[in-house]
Parts: sequence; C-alpha cells; structure tokens
Amino acid sequence: MASDTTSAKITTRRATTSSSSSSSPIGTVADRASWYCAVVLLSLILVASVRQSSNSDDSFRGNRFLDRPCDEIYVVGEGETLHTISDKCSDPFIVERNPHIHDPDDVFPGLVIKITPSKRFD
Repeated sequence: MASDTTSAKITTRRATTSSSSSSSPIGTVADRASWYCAVVLLSLILVASVRQSSNSDDSFRGNRFLDRPCDEIYVVGEGETLHTISDKCSDPFIVERNPHIHDPDDVFPGLVIKITPSKRFD
C-alpha cells in the first residue's frame, strides 16, 4: 500500500510538472507574439504620422489662404500684413475702416477685419 501511495505521488508530480512546463513555452510564445504585434502597430502609427506631417510643403500654415477671394469679413492668416492684404484685396483704407486696429504693425493671425475692395480698372 505504501508503494501505491508513493507511485501515486510521483505520478501526480510528473503530471503537474509536465503540464506546467508544456504551457510555459506556449505562454511565452503567445506573449512574444502579442508584444511583437504591439510594437509593429505602434511603429506603423509613428511612420504614418511622420509621413503625414512631412507631406505639408507649405512654408507656413496660412499659405493655403493666399489665393482665396477677399470677402467683406477677412480673417488674417499667418505671415500676412496689412500691406499684403491691402494689395491682395485692393483696399487701401483697411485701417480707416477698422477702428479696432490701433497699430497697423500689430496684426496677428486670426484677427478679423472688414474689407471693402475697390474696383480696379486696369
């Protein structure tokens, strides 16, 4: 009876040891695969964001607005001055028509001004 108990303990230990050792390599392979997938996914996101930011060939953001027509309400873009807006919109009296502009040199992106284009007969 003692030998039956001893052999049962040995068999139980072998089964426990073999089951834990067989799941360990599978677990590490699955962990490595999931980490690999996470790293690849993050790398792809990083590459896509760098590629998207490098595709902008404009020297400044407001460049896309330089060719727009002058409306009655005009929002100053980055890199614009009252002189360039006046030339573009054919309105030499921007400062006189906009009493909120106290200093013509203090123009910033996002400033809203009123434009009254004069008709040119060239």
